[in-house]
Amino acid sequence: MTADQELRDGRDLKALAEQAGRDLEDASPLEILRWAADTFGPRFCVTSSMEDAVVAHLASRAFPGVDVVFLDTGYHFEETIGTRDAVEAVMDVNVITLTPRRTVAEQDAEHGPRLYERDPDLCCALRKVRPLEEGLTAYDAWATGLRRDESPTRANTPVVGWDEKRRKVKVSPIARWTQDDVDAYVAEHGVLTNPLLTDGYTSVGCAPCTRRTAEGEDARAGRWAGRAKTECGLHG
Repeated sequence: MTADQELRDGRDLKALAEQAGRDLEDASPLEILRWAADTFGPRFCVTSSMEDAVVAHLASRAFPGVDVVFLDTGYHFEETIGTRDAVEAVMDVNVITLTPRRTVAEQDAEHGPRLYERDPDLCCALRKVRPLEEGLTAYDAWATGLRRDESPTRANTPVVGWDEKRRKVKVSPIARWTQDDVDAYVAEHGVLTNPLLTDGYTSVGCAPCTRRTAEGEDARAGRWAGRAKTECGLHG
């Protein structure tokens, strides 16, 4: 019986994820991604915000042709869309772009303009969380670029864990990396990064809700600045 058949036949994905998290805690990102590719095959994908293409690049080495899922919220910087297009052109990956059910104009008509100012949680739910949940239905496992050093809310991110809300295995192969590790990998492999990262932004999200950060600020301080909100809802 293959691993894929075993999973289809009802193997406990949660137990699998938790065991892998323990077994792979000290493994390299490539080893973690190779485990995911071997275990899930085409039912594994990478999600990318196109802040950089580090995890997509790593995954392409472990699983050439891997699906890379990108959420086009309708509010992205032009540089982010350009990064997505460049990744699709030069990497051995299959970029899949997800879009919300409603365009920005349709959302404005239903909820009023600038929903991101009045109710950012609802805006994220409509333009990020729901499209991702619908887009992940074809997969048993997904990879993210979460790192423990990014913020206190991510400090306990497992390299492999269980996404209870979506009932899927969640792989964070660079969870143990620091920004220095990311920078070194980018330099060594010439990995594409969003041009905004060299223009004062340390974390890149939707344009209306993202600002440059000041020296000494948390890397994600420019996201929803001035609000208690620190996550869009994709990661809890």
